[in-house]
Amino acid sequence: MKELILKYKKPIVITLGITALNIAFGFDARFTIINLLWLLV
Repeated sequence: MKELILKYKKPIVITLGITALNIAFGFDARFTIINLLWLLV
């Protein structure tokens, strides 16, 4: 479990950050899609 968390720590943190920003500033679909695509690359 620990290795899994270490391996995916960056994507998890980025996803949580995107979610937090969407909650704070209102949902922006374009911003979310761009960040999720960046995550997959």
